[in-house]
Amino acid sequence: MDLSLIRKKLSELNTRLNAPDAFSDTKKYAQLSREYAKTKQIVDLGDEIENAKKERDSLNAELKATQDEELAGIAREELARLDVREQELSNALGELLHPADPNDDKNVIVEIRAGTGGDESTLFAAELFRMYSRYAEQHGWKCDLASTNRTGLGGYKEVIFSIEGERVYRMLKYEMGVHRVQRVPETEKSGRVHTSAATVAVLPEAEEVDIELKPQDLRIDTFMAGGHGGQSVNTTYSAVRITHLPTGLVVACQDERSQLQNKAKALLILRSRLLAMEQEKKTRERAESRKSQVGTGDRSEKIRTYNFPQDRVTDHRIKESFHGIDRIMNGDLDPMILVLQAAEKQHHANRQNDN
Repeated sequence: MDLSLIRKKLSELNTRLNAPDAFSDTKKYAQLSREYAKTKQIVDLGDEIENAKKERDSLNAELKATQDEELAGIAREELARLDVREQELSNALGELLHPADPNDDKNVIVEIRAGTGGDESTLFAAELFRMYSRYAEQHGWKCDLASTNRTGLGGYKEVIFSIEGERVYRMLKYEMGVHRVQRVPETEKSGRVHTSAATVAVLPEAEEVDIELKPQDLRIDTFMAGGHGGQSVNTTYSAVRITHLPTGLVVACQDERSQLQNKAKALLILRSRLLAMEQEKKTRERAESRKSQVGTGDRSEKIRTYNFPQDRVTDHRIKESFHGIDRIMNGDLDPMILVLQAAEKQHHANRQNDN
């Protein structure tokens, strides 16, 4: 790795970010900001590795020069510490330069849909949306609604939203699948525990370079946006429905006042769904690869159970339970996600050793 070239790239990115017209295209500015942050991480890690090597050279020189056994012992302990530190830094740098998943740096489209369980499942879908919104807020990410289908009780039959930030997909890709909840619904007078479920899809946000949409493949319809139960109803044709004719995929967006904004969001969701379809097809073709993943590609897989009476959340992929369900539902997902990341790394390492 030539650190001088990466420093030069960092300087160029900094210049572009501080140019007078940098904010003219907000999406492009956000992409540049993410690229700058990642490049700076690489430079910082490279500097730490170089400093560690200089410290190692200095300690080796001291070790050769000293006749004092006590000082030699201290130097050897420091060298052992440096061994561990250098390995950690090298692993972190390798992950940045050669990520296992090329989508890790992408923003995401999250789609939550109520499943079995009637009204209770729609309320759970709303709580999952709140959980991910809080999680995004804690990480300084931007959460933006694209489409909702609300119920009279305040639940969601469906909610689609985007999350933008640094390496969002890397953290949230483990959330795809069926989330099951066990609790006593507020409407249940007998105190009986009900089980209901919602599905979560996490799609890496697809850019135009990832998926090309041909105009002849699209049917675009506009309609009046409306809300449930007397919510504000837009009397203009601002809502947009896009049908992708080759696949039959349909995306509708109505949460923005502007037809252009709704169309842009719908196209973004459509591209992301098409990219996900392509990736799922490749995953199916590599059956062995599918088995090696820690639940990052199958929407029908039951991945987690939220048991309110017992105050625990169980992730079935790693067969581990976490307590403090209120804290988790308030967006404290990192403890679970970090364990899932470690499990996936270990699985990949075991496969490489087997090969």
